Amino acid sequence: MKNSTHRRLLGLMIVLIIGPLSPDVQGADPPVVNTPKGYVCGRAETPLVIDGVLDVKEWRLAPWTDDFVDIEGSKKPRPRFRTRAKMLWDEKYFYIAAELSEPNVWGTLREHDLVIFQDNDFEVFLDPDGDNHAYYELEINALNTTWDLLLEKPYRDGGPAVNAWEIPGMKSGVQVNGTLNDATDRDTSWTVEIALPWSVLGARTKRPAPPHDGDQWRLNFSRVEWETTTVGKVTKKVPDRREDNWVWSPQGQVDMHQPERWGFVQFSELAPGSTPFRLADDFRDRERLMRLYHAQNSYQNKHKTWAKLTNELGLAKETLGEGAGQIRLSLTDHGYLGVIEREAHGGVPARRLTIREDSLLTLE
Repeated sequence: MKNSTHRRLLGLMIVLIIGPLSPDVQGADPPVVNTPKGYVCGRAETPLVIDGVLDVKEWRLAPWTDDFVDIEGSKKPRPRFRTRAKMLWDEKYFYIAAELSEPNVWGTLREHDLVIFQDNDFEVFLDPDGDNHAYYELEINALNTTWDLLLEKPYRDGGPAVNAWEIPGMKSGVQVNGTLNDATDRDTSWTVEIALPWSVLGARTKRPAPPHDGDQWRLNFSRVEWETTTVGKVTKKVPDRREDNWVWSPQGQVDMHQPERWGFVQFSELAPGSTPFRLADDFRDRERLMRLYHAQNSYQNKHKTWAKLTNELGLAKETLGEGAGQIRLSLTDHGYLGVIEREAHGGVPARRLTIREDSLLTLE
């Protein structure tokens, strides 16, 4: 277990750094965050050599994501340095590559499973089920030092971080376009290449791994960047400065552990660039149930009990819905259950989507 101020492993980042969420942040209809980003991940023609070098045919064919933005979105300035990523897959691995522009590439942490974001780093967050639970986090620095952990559920819901969880068979490589840990010259960037085995990614999910054509998983990327000063060749972080958090799909606040705000990766059997991205049919209903979740948290904070009826929560009509597809709410032994049921239509099968008090989203 890392020290008590570690913002991810102990889930204290919100409480210790910015204080508990105020009722208006947790309340009925929270501020709208833009629709999550989407990326179509094509099949690699041949297995990749994982060395951090991206100038090979397979990676050249894969499109880049949009450039990363501040974790809070458009209300914050654009990042100082460019970050972007791309993805591929085959029968054995999910491949991820990233390019991080950086005039001074440095790193200090060399031991696996240290708190890697204390250096500048690149981070991967992956929730195969899209249910907000049992999701994975991986961090890597310019020294190719990694930290992998499993989150049973988000910190906001009391979820523990399983630091002992590992990714056996994972491969990673870093290429520095410049000179690592030499502040006397000017660097260009560092590139990351990762191969995640399906055998591990599929162990804690009901989704097929490797995925089927058209399957979508929730995913986000983050880059932590510290302001630094230099003394000769040595780089040091500027004291009493918080890190910058730059992400692919904005979270709306400084908290990566909101899986419902991550982007989507859509897997395709075809070559990269051959298939358009399509937002999942149940996305808007998932958003509505997450609004119910936040409204119930606000109600619980104020009344020390859960609301029994949806009309007690102050939610907008658009959130609650009308007729078929409206949210139904019932109390349970542990909390509550919110339900949206949809009949089959237009080739879309019938579905039942539920959420409970610990933000577990279940699709039946």
